[in-house]
Amino acid sequence: MKIAYLFLLLFLSFYSNAQIKGTITDVKGNPLPYVTIFQEETYNGTTSNEQGKYELKIRKTGSYILVFKFLGYQTKREIVSIKEFPFLLNVTLSEENFTLNEVIINKKNNPAIAIIKNAIASKKENSEKTARFTADFYSRGLFKIKDLPKKIMGMKVDIGDNMALNLDSTGSGILYLSETVSKIAFEKPNNLKEKIVASRISGNNKGYSYNTAKSSTYDFYNNTLEFGVNMISPIADNAFNYYKFKLEGTFFENNQQINKIKVTSKRDKEPVFEGYIYIIDDSFAIYAVDLDIKGYRMKNEFTDVMTLKQNFSYNSKNKIWSKNSQSLAFNAGAFGVKFSGKFNYVYSNYEFPLSFEKKTFGNEILSFETNANKKEDAFWNNIRPIPLTIEESNDYIKKDSLQTIRKSQKYMDSIDAKNNKFKFMDLIMGYDYKNTFKKHSFKYNGLLDLSSLSFNTVQGHSLSSGFSFKNWDEEKGKNTSISTTINYGFSEDRLRVTGELSHRFNNQDYATLNLSGGNTVKQFNAEQPISNIINSISSLAFKNNYMKLYNLEFAAISYSQDIANGVNLNGKIEYQQRKPLFNNTDFSYFNKNDLYSSNNPLAPADFTSSAFEKHHLTKVNLLAKINFGNKYSSRPDGKFNIRNNKYPTLYLGYEKAIAANEKKYEFDHFNARLTYDLTLGNKGVLGLNLKVGKFLNADNIAFIDYKHFNGNQTHIVQTERYLNVFNLLPYYSNSTNDSYFEAHIEHNDKGYIMNKIPILNKLKSTLVIGFHTLAIPNSKPYSEFTAGLDNLGFGKFKLFRVDYVRSYQNGYKGDGVVFGLKILNVLE
Repeated sequence: MKIAYLFLLLFLSFYSNAQIKGTITDVKGNPLPYVTIFQEETYNGTTSNEQGKYELKIRKTGSYILVFKFLGYQTKREIVSIKEFPFLLNVTLSEENFTLNEVIINKKNNPAIAIIKNAIASKKENSEKTARFTADFYSRGLFKIKDLPKKIMGMKVDIGDNMALNLDSTGSGILYLSETVSKIAFEKPNNLKEKIVASRISGNNKGYSYNTAKSSTYDFYNNTLEFGVNMISPIADNAFNYYKFKLEGTFFENNQQINKIKVTSKRDKEPVFEGYIYIIDDSFAIYAVDLDIKGYRMKNEFTDVMTLKQNFSYNSKNKIWSKNSQSLAFNAGAFGVKFSGKFNYVYSNYEFPLSFEKKTFGNEILSFETNANKKEDAFWNNIRPIPLTIEESNDYIKKDSLQTIRKSQKYMDSIDAKNNKFKFMDLIMGYDYKNTFKKHSFKYNGLLDLSSLSFNTVQGHSLSSGFSFKNWDEEKGKNTSISTTINYGFSEDRLRVTGELSHRFNNQDYATLNLSGGNTVKQFNAEQPISNIINSISSLAFKNNYMKLYNLEFAAISYSQDIANGVNLNGKIEYQQRKPLFNNTDFSYFNKNDLYSSNNPLAPADFTSSAFEKHHLTKVNLLAKINFGNKYSSRPDGKFNIRNNKYPTLYLGYEKAIAANEKKYEFDHFNARLTYDLTLGNKGVLGLNLKVGKFLNADNIAFIDYKHFNGNQTHIVQTERYLNVFNLLPYYSNSTNDSYFEAHIEHNDKGYIMNKIPILNKLKSTLVIGFHTLAIPNSKPYSEFTAGLDNLGFGKFKLFRVDYVRSYQNGYKGDGVVFGLKILNVLE
């Protein structure tokens, strides 16, 4: 054992010595973080860490020219002659002496405008120089938290135990620390192939980090950059519509003049950057960027500011300025809790081929080498281009050492025992029991969950609860869950019980088997257009009982699986027995003299007849979901699909009713659906949802089996987008057992228009314009036009939307205001 330990120390020493290292400071001795260091005329480089320390890997002794670059400071070249490793080289950088000649001082002539115009005119040529390349890639991600409270708004905060997270007594420390090393091949605009060579997460021996090259591609030669919304590049074709520019100074590097240009916004609420962009004279390529993004500008109110920095290095042999380092830092917070994060990226060993072989790029964009997460410290010490800070090093040491303890049964049982303590109030509020070591959990839902308490005119006040059991195997991607739901309607005086068993076999093709059955109440529209909470408020406050229910006794089995890349197939067979239901209460808190409508959606004033007769049948359903151009990443812990946003998603469905107690209830139903989000540059997103279907042999089928459309008579919508709802359509007014076509189109400007309107732009909202239409035989088409404001709210919480709607069917039909309350969707 001692010999092995000695060998390991020698091994570590050998690799840690094969380098140049030191500390970079300013003239006052202050450490300079994230200085770019590289070997001249090569793509071998690194950056300093937050403490100014750096390590540059040099494999052979000899003479070298090292370049040290830091924005705002003079670039420094050091000629070194190395006879042995490690080679210690501390460097001091002086602030840059920017110069402005007389013509620049002339207020009538803004030279920054000419520079930016030339940069825009030259960006295609400059972009083409790095249009395809291979490189080594390193990334490090760090999330930190400060002042995490034990409770927020009375609710316990549970993100793991502080021992495992390495938080101090104030709830502050590193939440997440990870590194990846990979080899990438890239071809513009979006062909990428990445092979993870090594991956590491502090305190997690699986180590499958999500730090990838795909998530770090920010190209200012493009007109827009994706940050939730499309941010406008300072050298976009339309940059002068959004930015003001000022030349703050010039300096020289490699006998090339570098222009430091200050970038500010013309309008505060626009999706724009602020800071500095450095442009090289003559070629007008990007030398560096140092830009801030304010959270509200990218419609992310919880983020205060995000800072993106990029540095480019020049190779005189191929005359290419290529990005060698990038950092992305942010500060965010809510409820007094502050978060910060930083991602650092280093690109090295570039090669710029004229073309790639035909099969270089495919649908797989990310893969892992075998044992990529098993690399020893010696490997990381040898290959890591940015030294760890003391805090990061301590986090690895502490969390990795604690991991053995945390994985032990004794530790897991002790944590579970603490969290599994049963209290009297758990009878009402619910209870969770977890055995982490044996990987199973049990849950009791309680009696006071908002989703369990409801009111409808069939059941009266209704109370639901239930139990669930789950078992999982993370290594194999398996999990099994068994659950039961118990529902009691007080006015109906009836208990209903349903049960479900679900088993996922793996996380490669996501094969899943589901068994379910029992007795429940269902809305006639299987898509459940009215939520329990909205129906309860509508009924008890306004005596509008829009929800129409029937009794369903059922037994079902379904199976789904990815059968090809981007293609998922789901099959289901279900026996159903349907019984009509009637109102059992007229209770309401208000409008007590008004009458509820009946539970018959075809005859709201008929309280004795039902919409169908009691019957039973068996249904067979097949559904194929196709994501065209689908990409995916292959990780040891699963295959993860990545939508290709250039293409729509297509759904193809077939439904057949068989084995009914009467032949008239049997039918065939073919249907298709297409969804698509079209990004219109910085002008927003156009969303489409198109549906078409046709029934065969369905003249006398039960009303339950008609195609029902998602109407809305409550003037409240809970969904994020209105791409599957008609805002003013009565719920069952256009139901059909024939052919149908419906279309929902909605454009969200993402602030493109609203940001430019004085006063209104202070709302930081987005303008949404929509069109919805429905066509069925023997009826005039129904259409709606909508216009509204989304992203409304208070402070950081943007949970509301308001729309004005006009509807038409054989002429003008009506209008109204619809309120979007996304918070209700969260509560349910």
